Amino acid sequence: MKIKSIDPYTEEVNWTYDALSFGDCEDQIEKSRAAFLKWGSLSVKERTAYISRVAEILRQNRRIYAGIITKEMGKPVRQSLAEIEKCAWLCDYYAENAAGFLEDELVETEAEKSYVTFEPLGVILGIMPWNFPFWQTFRFAVPTLIAGNVCLLKHASNVPGSALEIEKVFTGAGLPQDVFKSLLIDSRTAMEIIDEDLVDGISLTGSVRAGSEIGELAGRTIKPFVLELGGSDPFIVLEDADIDRAAEVGVRARFINTGQSCIAAKRFIVVEDVVVDFIEAFELHMQELKVGDPMDEETDIGPVAKKEFIDSLERVLKDAKKKGAEPRVYGEEHKKGFFFRPTIVPAASTDMKVLNMEVFGPIAPVVMVKDEDEAVKIANSTDFGLGAEIWSADLKRAEHLAKRIKSGFVTINGRVKSDPRLPFGGVKKSGIGRELSHYGLKEFVNIKTVVINK
Repeated sequence: MKIKSIDPYTEEVNWTYDALSFGDCEDQIEKSRAAFLKWGSLSVKERTAYISRVAEILRQNRRIYAGIITKEMGKPVRQSLAEIEKCAWLCDYYAENAAGFLEDELVETEAEKSYVTFEPLGVILGIMPWNFPFWQTFRFAVPTLIAGNVCLLKHASNVPGSALEIEKVFTGAGLPQDVFKSLLIDSRTAMEIIDEDLVDGISLTGSVRAGSEIGELAGRTIKPFVLELGGSDPFIVLEDADIDRAAEVGVRARFINTGQSCIAAKRFIVVEDVVVDFIEAFELHMQELKVGDPMDEETDIGPVAKKEFIDSLERVLKDAKKKGAEPRVYGEEHKKGFFFRPTIVPAASTDMKVLNMEVFGPIAPVVMVKDEDEAVKIANSTDFGLGAEIWSADLKRAEHLAKRIKSGFVTINGRVKSDPRLPFGGVKKSGIGRELSHYGLKEFVNIKTVVINK
């Protein structure tokens, strides 16, 4: 089997690789287990020293890595550069804080001494998506490695170049051979690895269907797992909000990465008193978006990552039109490349696919509600619960409202952004477990209790 990397802007093949067989993977996992024996025995401070070097390499070569991201999945290069810098920040954060997070915790009991210690599990498989090829991988790998585990990466099939380059980052930083390894394999082989009980934990960022399959296999082999399965984040605008600011941030929140983000604002829920003003302001800011060559640092919207995504987005709009919506489209048309122009769907209704499924692309539906109670009802009406935004001048009111939203992350008067210092994850079908902060660092450790008596 061949794994191809295709440039979404030129529609040309970047690179082609041979996929590994299951037997190849078995051989690699044996090597990874041998590497774990040494890596896991290092002190946390010794491991973080390697990660500090990773941050240096990322910054030194940021334009190379950003270019690979953009050529493989079409992200505007300015955003790709920001992605690399964020990975370096993540490394800095854990290098500075991980030793404290993983210190033994003393507990007072009647025994001579009682404490909790954190020990690595072994070989952890990360199954990562294409939309943030470096960031998603690093936020899985860095805390997992610092905790003393070794990592295997099964990256999305359209970003093999990113997968191999990430491996080079870690080896270039001096990490021992086989501590981090990219496996160019298909999804079937990854599932076989889990089913054959060859790894000690699994982290997936992907679809609900993939998460369900992995949860079933991991349950069968009794292995810990973390699932980040996407979202359909509500962006609630109340009548006392700063409308222009909400609209400006809303455009960024929806159209970042050409709308292909799990935590993009995907449903704009606006109270009726300000809905006309909000839509007007939103469209003014949409007009400022530059659609075009993703390698141009002035570009805001590039192509979507795969050609088949265009058909999926067009079906969503067709459904909305059939049910009475009148979408409005902005930006330049492009005859070549996998382009889908930024689109707003004003007066969307809850029976439309654009509001009741996760739409991965540059479409912004706006639904009008009479008050905050209806806003909460609609916000909580989907199967997802990843992030949410609330806009109001009354911070106490907004904070009270945040407690009613069923999601893993709520931002008031701003957009949801993952941050190494804060736990990231969702509820309902948005996933299980947490990444980032000290919570993510302890997802793949044995939390061991030790009690010493005289």
